[in-house]
Amino acid sequence: MKSAISVKNLKVVLQGQVIIDDISFDVPERQIAAVIGPNGSGKSTLIKSILGLLPYHQGEVRLLGEPLRKVRSYIGYVPQRFTIDRTLPMTVSEFLLLAVVQPKDQVMIFQVLSEVGMENKKDALLGNLSGGELQRVLIARALLRKPKLLFLDEPSSGIDIEGEETFYQLIHSITDKYETTTLMVSHEIEMVPAHAQLVICLNKGLVCFGKPHEVLTPDTLKSLYGKHAGQYRHHPLES
Repeated sequence: MKSAISVKNLKVVLQGQVIIDDISFDVPERQIAAVIGPNGSGKSTLIKSILGLLPYHQGEVRLLGEPLRKVRSYIGYVPQRFTIDRTLPMTVSEFLLLAVVQPKDQVMIFQVLSEVGMENKKDALLGNLSGGELQRVLIARALLRKPKLLFLDEPSSGIDIEGEETFYQLIHSITDKYETTTLMVSHEIEMVPAHAQLVICLNKGLVCFGKPHEVLTPDTLKSLYGKHAGQYRHHPLES
């Protein structure tokens, strides 16, 4: 199976502090990989480094077998935080229209909203959406690119616990339909075994990498989260 995301000896130093220390892994095509770890472990930094959003890092990153500059058009990205002015008089459709490159692609707006279950909100104001609804709209925006690679940073933040299962089913559906490779930061470690084929355990260094049922052992979780690993569920803060 070909590698869609290849990271070799990645090290990130920001303001003299090592955030990520010499990690390597490969995510095959059409897989869902979850990045887990405590607050401050480097999860968001990892995604930003892969996407070239941080100016300095050591090591090599290849996406779809190519350097980032050659595959940017194949990437969809939903950041950890997306702040909007709640008084902005912009509808969901108008917001998505800003991401349309070709006029012919306007017809995709209703399609991608349907895929994330938000077709009935196309004329709603962005400022009136709940946190979970806004996340779905951001995913719809990423889908306008018909991505081969999808990066999601804490995608279920702002979604209530009852809605998380449905949300992860949505990620599965998107991955299957678009034949994407999905890398997502997750703070719901109890969801990972059911919804990801691979897990990347990060705490500055690479603590574990592999199939969740094989590598998420009690010892691994303890090394990540300490003695309270069994009850761990952190709030999505900067990571």
